[in-house]
Amino acid sequence: VIMPEIRSIEARDSAAQAAAAMKALPKPIAEDLGDMQGEKMVLNMGPSHPSTHGVLRIILELDGEIITKAIPDVGYLHRGDEKIAENMTYTQFIPYTDRLDYLAPLANNVAYALAVEKLLGIQDKLPPRCQYIRVICCELARISAHLLGIGCFAMDVGAMTVFLHTFTEREKIYNLAEALSGARFTTSYTRIGGVSRDTPPGWCEAVRKFANEVVVNIQETETLLTRNRIWVDRTKDIGVISKEDAISWGLTGPNLRGSGVNYDLRKDQPYLCYKDLEFDVPVGEVGDCYDRYLVRMEEMRQSVRIIHQCLDKIPGGFDNKSKEPVNVPDGKIVLPPKNKVLTSMEELIHQFMLVTQGVNCPPGEIYFGHENPKGELGFYIHSRGGGTPYRMKIRSPSFVNLSILSHLLPGHMMSDTVSILGSLDFVMGECDR
Repeated sequence: VIMPEIRSIEARDSAAQAAAAMKALPKPIAEDLGDMQGEKMVLNMGPSHPSTHGVLRIILELDGEIITKAIPDVGYLHRGDEKIAENMTYTQFIPYTDRLDYLAPLANNVAYALAVEKLLGIQDKLPPRCQYIRVICCELARISAHLLGIGCFAMDVGAMTVFLHTFTEREKIYNLAEALSGARFTTSYTRIGGVSRDTPPGWCEAVRKFANEVVVNIQETETLLTRNRIWVDRTKDIGVISKEDAISWGLTGPNLRGSGVNYDLRKDQPYLCYKDLEFDVPVGEVGDCYDRYLVRMEEMRQSVRIIHQCLDKIPGGFDNKSKEPVNVPDGKIVLPPKNKVLTSMEELIHQFMLVTQGVNCPPGEIYFGHENPKGELGFYIHSRGGGTPYRMKIRSPSFVNLSILSHLLPGHMMSDTVSILGSLDFVMGECDR
């Protein structure tokens, strides 16, 4: 007698759960899915892990093989980095920046440290040797990210050899990162007010050797791709982003410059020692996948050019015999030397305060934008004083760059989606934060 009632209750509950699930969907996606009806096919592309980009889902509406609507659905890797930052000191958050664009952790470290230093008002007091070391790290990270970005882009459209070719050079960068920071992948090398340690013996010579070798690899990669008929057919006039659209959608980095906009924060808002270095900003003409590829190839050459200049000009030389400092001389910002901690009460107190309470930042609000391999990585910090931020907002370039997909994909063939995604070179760890 009870069973029919139970079944009716279960049916009622499942219907209620389905309705609740539809309500729980983000409203724009729920509305768009409601519009996707008729003879067209709705295809879920993902949530998958295309090569190393991360977990992304795109809901595609197809008319045959032509895309008529695209809805990117992000957030599968969300970790709440910005909220985590509010519950730890400024220095404790440095390892979390490694996990943003995990293909360029050295550059993320520098971007975050510069933001906090702007809040402290010490960005112009950084020792010259520290600035040159940071720039070398940033450019190595740029080469590393572009090598993998182009390698994965090529592999996504079928050129497997290129991926193996570029990854060989990336392995050398990992070796350099390990010698410098002790870690290959998540480096956490930068510190507020400087770096964790000076360059080890022989490191600068190894960087010079790598810079000479990677140029050969870049040339060989271009030989494999640039005039390859299959590559040209898959990328030329595909995914065209006009100059106006690139600006309107807030694109930055190679994706913006590929559309013909000459904007690079290293030139337009120079930081560290970039104002003393000579390099060109490559700019595309058409704004298609092919242009974005060419821009990244030339950016790697310019990064090599910057690294050579830094090695020529670095204060103290390769071995730093003159003992040039690599941290600001302020015991309330930088940890004191270990030998002084063990012999002086004042240094011991400073270390205890810095480790337990963090750097005492003044109240205020700042924003700092850094030219990362994927685009402008920005940190907005709202401080109410003390050692932890009251609020932090991370402007991740991958998130902003992916926002154009709903505008860019319609009108293309289904197979072009892979080429377009590869040319945008995004990382979901940074996008979702």
